[in-house]
Amino acid sequence: MTLSLKQLGTVCCVTWLGFLSIASFAQDLSQATTFPSGPDTDMTVKYFNREITTDGVMRESSYTEKMIRRKGHVWSQRILPGSIKSNAGASNHVHKDFNYIVLPRLVNYDGNKLTVKFIDTHERQTIYIAPTEYENINFDGSWLNTFYLVNPDYLAEMPVTSRSSAVTNTQWHELSKNGMFQRVLWNTKLKIPLIIETGDQEGNYLHRVEIRPSSKLAKNLPWNSLQGYTQKEYADFLD
Repeated sequence: MTLSLKQLGTVCCVTWLGFLSIASFAQDLSQATTFPSGPDTDMTVKYFNREITTDGVMRESSYTEKMIRRKGHVWSQRILPGSIKSNAGASNHVHKDFNYIVLPRLVNYDGNKLTVKFIDTHERQTIYIAPTEYENINFDGSWLNTFYLVNPDYLAEMPVTSRSSAVTNTQWHELSKNGMFQRVLWNTKLKIPLIIETGDQEGNYLHRVEIRPSSKLAKNLPWNSLQGYTQKEYADFLD
């Protein structure tokens, strides 16, 4: 399925980690035949969405996540205020809900098989997501999108522009079509985007993602602390 730029921005806004697929400008490409490479990186990812409706109402939303990227592992977790975090945990505990928005997500890839799990530290359980259920959690099934946030094969279809950046080892990729635009500030050393922007030329819609790499790497990786967790599946939470 090919999505318009505006649809892509909406999809990015509602998914757990905000995956970006530039499918409207390039043919869908299969999973890379070689194992994706990129330096270990910890980062903070901030999502911002603004839209002016047809009745003139401006709606804005934003949220922030932290991401830990290692070879074969990507951990993503929504950053919640203390009071919200406590209430969310209590709600999951009392009602036995599966709220993938507030639970950390772990995606693993061994070069052949991709595995998706959500981690409920309150209940000490992992929830496995079968590929047939990816749509229910707004996951596109792409390891490249997960690892890089922007698929490098798609990015290659976007021209490099002369727009300057004060950050070293970066370059802007930009593309406009049918009144819509997409811009990506790509860090060639870390192999991650620092800015992703999708919007329309009239200013009625803007989806922006800002990625801030951490200067230090986490030593205690969260997926190494899951011993003794109960193994569950998404289907266990269905009525």
